[in-house]
Amino acid sequence: MRLPETAAVLAVRRGVREWVAAHGGRGPVVVGLSGGADSLALVAAAVVEAGEVTAVVVDHRLQEGSGAVADRAVEQAMGLGCVGAMVVPVDVGRAGGVEAAARVARYAALDSVRDGRPVLLGHTLDDQAETVLLGLARGSGGRSIQGMVAWNSPWGRPMLGVRRAQTVRMCADLGIEPWDDPHNADPGYTRVRVREEVLPLLEEVLGGGVAQALARTADQLRADGAVLDAYADELLRAARVVQTGGAFGSDPPTLSIEILATAPPALRRRAVRTWLADQGVTGLVNAHLQAIDELVSNWHGQGGVAVAGGSRDHRLVVTREHGTLAVRAQTRI
Repeated sequence: MRLPETAAVLAVRRGVREWVAAHGGRGPVVVGLSGGADSLALVAAAVVEAGEVTAVVVDHRLQEGSGAVADRAVEQAMGLGCVGAMVVPVDVGRAGGVEAAARVARYAALDSVRDGRPVLLGHTLDDQAETVLLGLARGSGGRSIQGMVAWNSPWGRPMLGVRRAQTVRMCADLGIEPWDDPHNADPGYTRVRVREEVLPLLEEVLGGGVAQALARTADQLRADGAVLDAYADELLRAARVVQTGGAFGSDPPTLSIEILATAPPALRRRAVRTWLADQGVTGLVNAHLQAIDELVSNWHGQGGVAVAGGSRDHRLVVTREHGTLAVRAQTRI
């Protein structure tokens, strides 16, 4: 399919072309397709700019008629020049809420069929701005407002510099009708209210340019964060304590309180976060990190800090013992 050279089409193509050039050149890719304007525009641009494109439609089966929506998206993808298109039905759980569970199921489905190929996703600059605002509201530090990255293998996001209005315009220019997901207008979802109420209000009050400013902020924080992460990794290597009886092997490594305590708090917390992730600790929030930091910098005999992770029978607790920080499994009562 030959694409018209409208402003919207050229903007989306430029985003995909620059992403392809920065990440290894043309080659077979998978595109996650919902049938909405963003992913349809991405499919059309990727066919021209990226090489062989296979579209994968994940049917979450959360709405009546979702199968028909998925089948229509497959037809549109093939009409745009994809070498293949498929529907992957999934079962969505309830852990963490429907939105989070659907995201987990979607990514797992895309990963299961990509066959070594990168997966391109249709997130736009507007999605990035929403993500930064939601991260800011969580108050979990700079990492939570770094937004999405253009490449986090195997996931690629070529349109983080493209506005949502441009993908909608591109679909109109191509004469294709995107699907409007009713969930995207449901005020029961926090992200929808940020999109429909918060961002427009900020644009009005601050005189425009807010979405772009939020995206730039995310870019700058990621660059700063990469430097801090490198220093934190050095601190983590220095603070690791070899367990008695051999190399770090059988027992999880502990961290030297003395070395941690002499480090700047920002580096110490980053190092501890990475160490905890290695021990299977999930869902850390700022309150956890503050309480754990107190074990290092302001210890006065307080007990350990319970964190998420572990199993049905055991919970994970971060404790201070014999001059080290340790993660221990404790029997649930």
